[in-house]
Amino acid sequence: MALIVQKYGGTSVGSIEKIRNVAHKVMANRDQGHDVVVVVSAMSGETNRLVEMAKSISDPPNPREYDVLVSTGEQVTISLLSMVLDSEGYPARSYTGWQVGIKTDAIHNKARIKEIDEHNIREDLNQGRVVVVAGFQGIDDKNNITTLGRGGSDTTAVAIAAALKADECQIYTDVDGVYTTDPRIEPHARRLDKICFEEMLELASLGAKVLQIRSVEFASKYNVPLRVLSSFQEGSGTLIVPEEQIMEQALISGIAFNRDEAKLTILGVPDKPGIAYKILGSISDANIEVDMIIQNVAADGTTDFTFTVHRNDFKQAQDILRATAQALGAREVKGDDCIVKISLVGVGMRSHAGIASKMFGTLADEGINIQMISTSEIKISIVVDEKYLELGVRVLHSAFGLEEATA
Repeated sequence: MALIVQKYGGTSVGSIEKIRNVAHKVMANRDQGHDVVVVVSAMSGETNRLVEMAKSISDPPNPREYDVLVSTGEQVTISLLSMVLDSEGYPARSYTGWQVGIKTDAIHNKARIKEIDEHNIREDLNQGRVVVVAGFQGIDDKNNITTLGRGGSDTTAVAIAAALKADECQIYTDVDGVYTTDPRIEPHARRLDKICFEEMLELASLGAKVLQIRSVEFASKYNVPLRVLSSFQEGSGTLIVPEEQIMEQALISGIAFNRDEAKLTILGVPDKPGIAYKILGSISDANIEVDMIIQNVAADGTTDFTFTVHRNDFKQAQDILRATAQALGAREVKGDDCIVKISLVGVGMRSHAGIASKMFGTLADEGINIQMISTSEIKISIVVDEKYLELGVRVLHSAFGLEEATA
């Protein structure tokens, strides 16, 4: 008998019919003798409806009251699912985040879990109940309701699985696993049977939206086996485990991409110590995150400094950079918000040379110009014109044989 934590997102519980479908999956696990804890999100569209109501009163809304409001969406789902299970003869008990003892810090709207009191959950499991927990929420030391940020139900599920030392944490979503790339871009994308935590973290941070990054970090830290499954079709999904549990590592496991990129360049800046800080300090002070950075030094003692930001921050960052350029006596500022980032990810890169040259050669054959390059131990990211996104992903997917099953 295993202890399984299952998480169902908003699209999986978007109607009474879908909630009944979730109940039947839970019941099937109970029939096999497993203990089950279920973490659910609000019904699809409900959180957005609550957010819009809050913003119609005050934008931005009071953070504490915002959390009180948006946390109610999950309360509806946990009660409905518990009712369905009870009506089918499977005793169930629902808990909000504060009732189940999910303690967080006091940062409203994006709180982090500090600890979980698993006493109530274990007591119910020992009495043969299914435990249904509201995702995305907790309580701080002063008993204020807090929320974990969008996608926080994944983190709730993994945290509960870690606290209970569950045999597996299953994340049910509208896709049937983690793919080598987005099947909407590359029809030959292949579902991966297994992938390691490190690769999944990179893919999630680089644009793959299957799992919330914090949930993968949590699973990796506490060694919780994580499985991505579809709510709407049967299958074994993708298992995310420590690297040592994967017998043979693929050279490249996946290709991620991000459309939300913009590039800024400040030209003709004096090349002297502290210049990078002067350029990026004001950007950081505006709470704008910088991703890739390139600095080119010219023979005349000046430097060109290029960096990328989220496309939503482009205009604000451009205005800040123009003011900085004037203060530093730079030549000009250029900007481009029609770029994308494409990334190869794979722990196999550690032991194989030539990945970058093969990547660059493949893109050159298609006439795709690379504007920026960033590398780490298990990833290579490039920036290209937005119009080349789909072509770039497809030719790289083919060049590295990602459509072919590996051992």
